[in-house]
Amino acid sequence: MLESASKGQILLTQPAESLHVSPGERVSITCRASQSLLYTDGKHYLSWYQQKKGQTIKAFIYHASVRIDGVPTRFIGSGSGTEFTLTIEDLQPEDFAVYHCLQTLKRPP
Repeated sequence: MLESASKGQILLTQPAESLHVSPGERVSITCRASQSLLYTDGKHYLSWYQQKKGQTIKAFIYHASVRIDGVPTRFIGSGSGTEFTLTIEDLQPEDFAVYHCLQTLKRPP
């Protein structure tokens, strides 16, 4: 997925591939920014969103690694600067979805 945002023109790039995985496996999804998402407050303004078929997209990680309340601990956000990764440990059937990284200037609702 490609997104431009307001810190100059930042381009976020994710591989456009589908991953073939099974429940119980560990999966990692990468996201690369065209410039650093580290701001002067020391935070990385990168959020991860999940979109299940037929449902509204929802945020579940912000500041690159902070899970929103209620998000299971098997979802792990990591990375810094321009390189970010979403890891899902012990993949569950309900985790099958499309995942997007987005540059955000505040905590998602």
